[in-house]
Amino acid sequence: MTRTGRSGSHRSKKKRITLVLAPVAALAVAVPLMNSAGAATPSEVATDCENDSDKLENCEFVDVQFKRNSLGPNERVSGVSENCGVQSTATKSFSVSSSVTRVIQLENGSSVDIGTKLESSIFNIGVEFNSQEINITRDDKRTSFSFTLSNTVEADHIGFFMWSHKRTDVSGYLKATYKDPQDGQTVFFSPSEGSAEIHVFYPQILNNGTPDGRLWLRNVKCGTPQADAILKSENSVRIEPGFGEGGENVTDVEIPVSEIPAP
Repeated sequence: MTRTGRSGSHRSKKKRITLVLAPVAALAVAVPLMNSAGAATPSEVATDCENDSDKLENCEFVDVQFKRNSLGPNERVSGVSENCGVQSTATKSFSVSSSVTRVIQLENGSSVDIGTKLESSIFNIGVEFNSQEINITRDDKRTSFSFTLSNTVEADHIGFFMWSHKRTDVSGYLKATYKDPQDGQTVFFSPSEGSAEIHVFYPQILNNGTPDGRLWLRNVKCGTPQADAILKSENSVRIEPGFGEGGENVTDVEIPVSEIPAP
C-alpha cells in the first residue's frame, strides 16, 4: 500500500508539471504562426506599391537625400560608321537620337510603371527639386532629341556617338498605408523608415527643351575585340563603358552641349 501511494504521488507531480509547461509551449507555437500570417514584409510592401495593389489605401515616396547632375546609363545613340582598312580619316554624317523619362527604381533594381498610387508624391517631390537653375522632368512624359551631326572617324577605326543623360537622383523610402490591418497595423515602410534605397531619377532639361547630358564621339580601333563585338551586334543595344573608360583602343571626344541642335 505504501508503494502504491508513492507511485500515485509521483504520477500526480508529473501531471502538474505537464500542465504548467503546456501553456508555454502553446504560446511558443502561436507566436511564429501569428508573425507569419498576413505579414507585410518590406519586399511585399514594394511589390504591392509596384503593382498598385487593391489592398493599399495609398503608397507614398518619402525623400531623404538627393544628388544633382547624376549621369544615367551609357547609351549608343547613333549607327556605327566603319572606316576599317583605310589609312586616312573620314568625315561621316551621323543620325543621333535618344529620349529620357522619369524613372522610379526599387531597391531590387526593378522599375515602377506609371499609373500607380506613387504618382502623386513622386510628382510633388519633383516640383520641389525644380528650379530656375535646373529644370527637371517631373512627370512620365518622354523628352527626346533627334538630329544629324558630322564628325571625324579616325583611320582604321569605327565611329559612333555615345550619350549619358544628366538627372537629379532623389533617394528615399516607400510608406504604404493598407486598407485593412496587417499584423495589427496599417502603415508599413520599404525597405525601412528613413532609408535611402528607393531612387527616383528626374532627367534634367536644358532651357531649349533638349535633355541635358554628356554626348561624345567614340572611335574604336578596327580588328580589336571591342570593335568586332560592336560590329557583330548590328546596332543592337549593348552595355558600353563610360566616357574615357573604353581602354587603349578607344578614343572619346566630348561634344559641347552648345553644339547639340535644339529640337
